[in-house]
Amino acid sequence: MEKTIEDPPTSAVLLDHCHFSQVIFNSVEKFYIPGGDVTCRYTFTQHFIPRQKDWIGIFRVGWKTVREYYTFMWVTLPIDLNNKSAKQQEVQFKAYYLPKDDEYYQFCYVDQDGVVRGASIPFQFRPENEEDILVVTTQGEVEEIEQHNKELCKENQELKDSCVSLQKQNSDMQAELQKKQEELETLQSINKKLELKVKEQKDYWETELLQLKEQNQKMSSENEKMGIRVDQLQAQLSTQEKEMEKLVQGDQDKTEQLEHLKKENGHLFLSLTEQRKDQKKLEQTVEEMKQNETTAMKKQQELMDENFDLSRRLSEKKLICNALQREKERLEGENDLLKRENSRLLSYMGLDFNSLPYQVPTSDEGGAGQNPGLVYGNPYSGIQESSSPSQLSIKKCPICKADGICDHTLEQQQMQALCLNCPICDKIFPATEKQIFEDHVFCHSL
Repeated sequence: MEKTIEDPPTSAVLLDHCHFSQVIFNSVEKFYIPGGDVTCRYTFTQHFIPRQKDWIGIFRVGWKTVREYYTFMWVTLPIDLNNKSAKQQEVQFKAYYLPKDDEYYQFCYVDQDGVVRGASIPFQFRPENEEDILVVTTQGEVEEIEQHNKELCKENQELKDSCVSLQKQNSDMQAELQKKQEELETLQSINKKLELKVKEQKDYWETELLQLKEQNQKMSSENEKMGIRVDQLQAQLSTQEKEMEKLVQGDQDKTEQLEHLKKENGHLFLSLTEQRKDQKKLEQTVEEMKQNETTAMKKQQELMDENFDLSRRLSEKKLICNALQREKERLEGENDLLKRENSRLLSYMGLDFNSLPYQVPTSDEGGAGQNPGLVYGNPYSGIQESSSPSQLSIKKCPICKADGICDHTLEQQQMQALCLNCPICDKIFPATEKQIFEDHVFCHSL
């Protein structure tokens, strides 16, 4: 049977985690002649059950993990494990795959989980010498053999002591590996907390987007009612001044809320920076252990992928924020257009055209009676066509009930000409408070 191309199942199991007494190797020679096939005979103990992926490997004496095999052969499963003859098995190693040096080797039985279940005595691959053929003919030669046996026993004891030392060293390495795994679990817990914060931030932005949409719908509804509420603006002047103070206070609250949001973003960025520093330290530690800790390296790679995904999500949040900013600027532009439309409507109500805070575009620039800057068109185009200055001038005065223009009518027109009207909530501001009026309109777009 030739050596198969498929690699056997291995693991990083150390010597102290192996069970060498479950499979016993029989008739193992002290040395094998190079150039010939080697037959390995072994016996299963009573409680050991072989499996399909079990294999027998030749290891150089001093190995630490089952990955250090020189060559291997798959184990043939017996048909009936209860039969006594099935407990004794053998495999044959071809001469082509055997070692060519004179180092000491041994057979090891490894199951499909990568655990060693049995190991043979050491042997060599070297030619047969005359020194190896001993013929006892005299008492002196017998004494020489006994001396040689004592030396072999001493060497065997030294090998056992070396094995105990290796087991202790492997135990220390296993404890260190457990410590590193605990550090990895702690870092994974921190990552989960950071992902939870990012999810909360995402929910917050979705709520803000929904509120902006609701404000946009409310603004459209208010614009449709603007023509009806123009006649009621003069009576609400004193009340609107008090509400203006409340709105200014609300604007300050929104500014404080925005600063708080910026601080939270700063804390999140600092937390992400600390996470990256911890990740670099962990990468340096894993680099030192990567020869013996391949599994820990894979877990570290998964953690790096999660951090990369977290950075990508943070970039997506920034893009959403930029999109909301552009939507805000678009709403401000629409508010400016509504201001101009309001001023033009006031001019149709009989106010002085030149005294308005915003100039109405002429019909030559915008086309035949239509303002190109309006989003939904001019809802009062019918009033413009049906009304005339002569019809407006014959209105009765609400105070003295006189027809035509009287002192009360002129006073009311001058008062309206000196006021600024909010196109959103119909508030009235004196013309001298233009900056306050512009700040009030800007608050509606937040």
